[in-house]
Amino acid sequence: MSIVAVVGRPNVGKSTFFNRLIKRREAIVDAVSGVTRDRHYGKSDWNGKEFTLIDTGGYVKGSDDIFEHEIDKQVELAIDESDVIIFVVDVTTGITPMDDEVAKLLRKHNKPVCIAVNKVDSNKARQDAVEFYNLGLGDYHCISAINGSGTGELLDEVVEKLPETSVDDFDDLPKFAVVGRPNAGKSSFINALIGEERYIVTDVAGTTRDSIDTRYNRFGFDFKLVDTAGIRRKAKVKEDLEFYSVMRSVRAIENSDVCLLILDATRGFDSQVQNIFWLAEKNRKGVVILVNKWDLVEKETNTIKEFKDFIKEKISPFTDVPIVFISVLNKQRIFKAIETAVEVYKARSKRVKTRELNDVLLPIIQNNPPPAFKGKYVKIKFITQLPTPQPQFAFFCNLPQYVKDPYKRFLENKLREHFDFNGVPISVYMRKK
Repeated sequence: MSIVAVVGRPNVGKSTFFNRLIKRREAIVDAVSGVTRDRHYGKSDWNGKEFTLIDTGGYVKGSDDIFEHEIDKQVELAIDESDVIIFVVDVTTGITPMDDEVAKLLRKHNKPVCIAVNKVDSNKARQDAVEFYNLGLGDYHCISAINGSGTGELLDEVVEKLPETSVDDFDDLPKFAVVGRPNAGKSSFINALIGEERYIVTDVAGTTRDSIDTRYNRFGFDFKLVDTAGIRRKAKVKEDLEFYSVMRSVRAIENSDVCLLILDATRGFDSQVQNIFWLAEKNRKGVVILVNKWDLVEKETNTIKEFKDFIKEKISPFTDVPIVFISVLNKQRIFKAIETAVEVYKARSKRVKTRELNDVLLPIIQNNPPPAFKGKYVKIKFITQLPTPQPQFAFFCNLPQYVKDPYKRFLENKLREHFDFNGVPISVYMRKK
């Protein structure tokens, strides 16, 4: 699919414009300058032509801010991979030195550019927009990203300049969300996998603010990796931006198929990591636990076993979860982590034949029936898997109300033992036959 990059200096309305085009509130929008940091992707279409849209952080040359240097690298990468560029400027401020810097950068790359003069809400503003001819990048379009005026004419020019490409369906791919608390190494993990600096990485916790998708193909399996902001405890979420970031992360978990839960080995499997684990489990998502920075831990003979046992104790009774010890910095076992996630995805999508279920489990149930309740005996006669996206099983019996949770856990363990649902939450329902 063709790629269109939205670029400009900070706070000209790029993310508002991006959200309007993709028809979703994907990018965080705030009056604070410099909210967008990483390249942020979405899908849009105009006049039957689909294209990928990239929202970028505000370009600032010569800033001392640690993030600005990284944001500038992200902007240049976005320009490199795009086919057409929308250069957003602000009519209320006119041409600024920073706009001139962006124009210089665009001339250097020699790619088709469409100028979008934003915040044009009156005839006077329309007349003021004439100044933007001085950028030397040709004609411009007057738009208002907030109410959408003028975007149609702008998009007519954008699609006219797009090259002909084949359509590629990105939305139907399996989604793997990379989750964890701030500064656990989530963005570094994805950068190491794809072999480029797709996401900004700094030592400052909370660098990633949006949930961002990257397409990835490995082991003959095509999927989307979603980098998320680190989830903090509610008491720690103070500024609005951070609140939105946490909400995006929660939504990324809800929309994913498998969650790769990254934790910092030097901090351990603390209560905040456990909360994220239970959030994924509650949403019935596949889970792989990745213990990052394992190279920094002093090891003895049983260190791995003890660490695993500690985690399993904390996530009981759902202990059938793969745990992979990695070092993103040294690229140790990062591909093993993805391979494991693919296996968990396949297990989550697995369908067990009804005949096989009954042949295997009914004899086990006969030998270990549910405990009698008030002198009444429960007889389970038939089992089937329900047609749901995650594994759910219905056990048909005469007295479903008398089957308690410990016996349901026994049935779940037998399902895991015989049909390999490693890393996948299972739901067991008792139904009246």
